[in-house]
Amino acid sequence: MSNSAEITLPLEWDDDERMNFMFSDFKENRDVNTTDWDSKMDFWTALIVKSCKDRRTVCVNLQELNKIFKRKEKSPLGLATVIQSMATCGKIQRESEFAANVDCGWLSWGVGLLLVKPLKWTFSALLGSSRVHLEESFVIIELVKEKAAELLRVYRSSEFSSCSIVSFQDLCTLSSNICADESTLCMALLQLQRDKQVTVSLHEGEKIVKFCLPGQDRVSAVSDVDIGIYQLQRSEKLLGERVEKLGLEADKCKEDARILLREGKKSQALRCLRGRKRVEKRADNLFAKLESIREILDRIAQSQSDKMVMQAYQAGVAALRLSLKDVTVERAESLVDQIQELCDTQDEVNQTISSGVTAADEDMDELEEELKSLLNDSKPVSVSGLPTVPATNLQPSAESILSSLPDVPQRPLNISTEQLEEELNQLTLTDSGFQQKKLTSPAKILDPAQ
Repeated sequence: MSNSAEITLPLEWDDDERMNFMFSDFKENRDVNTTDWDSKMDFWTALIVKSCKDRRTVCVNLQELNKIFKRKEKSPLGLATVIQSMATCGKIQRESEFAANVDCGWLSWGVGLLLVKPLKWTFSALLGSSRVHLEESFVIIELVKEKAAELLRVYRSSEFSSCSIVSFQDLCTLSSNICADESTLCMALLQLQRDKQVTVSLHEGEKIVKFCLPGQDRVSAVSDVDIGIYQLQRSEKLLGERVEKLGLEADKCKEDARILLREGKKSQALRCLRGRKRVEKRADNLFAKLESIREILDRIAQSQSDKMVMQAYQAGVAALRLSLKDVTVERAESLVDQIQELCDTQDEVNQTISSGVTAADEDMDELEEELKSLLNDSKPVSVSGLPTVPATNLQPSAESILSSLPDVPQRPLNISTEQLEEELNQLTLTDSGFQQKKLTSPAKILDPAQ
């Protein structure tokens, strides 16, 4: 049974004066002291919700709350009033009403998970009585929505996400960290069914849950195909476990044979090896069946993928048909003719603009030629490019000769090192030949025969 040790109590819990006020009963009339009445109601409402979060549950009842919040052997006197106020505001709902409003089919297989209500509770609900019974269970709407979203998130991130149908027992194991008990899991599934995210049913006495696939707005009903896939997946799991168990058994037979052989018990060791062979043979047969089941599941998955592709193709064809609804060959030809006509008009405009620019360029060329001729007429005519010999002095001085010479060009000489070396070699050869001539000339004079 839950107790206060499982929850985190507020700091003011140790304040006797404050807690004496909180543990006292509510006034019959709220208008007597609205501030105190609301302060006490807010305190207990928040603490009840927090206690359920700490215990990972979504349901409460008055008897359990009296035990959880017992302080110095005293229980709060106003919890029944708090429960009534929360029910009036829609923060909580009777567990039986919450389940009945979703689907009456749940009661057929979920009976026993919900609390069995005494007959007088039903009569009090029908007559509109506001009395809260100690064992009557209530669901906190805020928490059950959070728990449902968390359960859906855990399922989609688990190994079962590839299976649309999950057994209730597997789901209990999967949700053990988020749901405190089976009843909490049922409330979360009820909320998911209300949101059209799951559907529940019985198959051969087994409780199964079908989840909505990602990308779908709502879950579809359980079909024969779903049941077939579920059975194949269950068979795959059972055969896999059996093959693994046989493998361990074969290893054990081999180890036993090794031990017996060390002890000198050869015949017993041989029997262990024969047993190992039989176990391995059974494991091989089961493994072959397991591979066949896996191949069938792969083909089913492939067929579902092909179905999705076909649906996509159909949607694409429909969309293409709508997009081409107003498009015809005649309209296309008319548009092409209009485009060609506009292109021809644009070419004519461009040609006209270009011709105007060419005439202007020709005028500029004529003006340039005329200006050039004017410059040539104003320039004095000189005979060759030699300097003019002065008439006054037939023997010009060195300074006059130098001044009359043309200026030395200031451009850099683009001569490479290789060209300079080649000219240097030519000069050397020329000098050698000149010297040789000078040496042989006297000899020729002395020897006329040469």
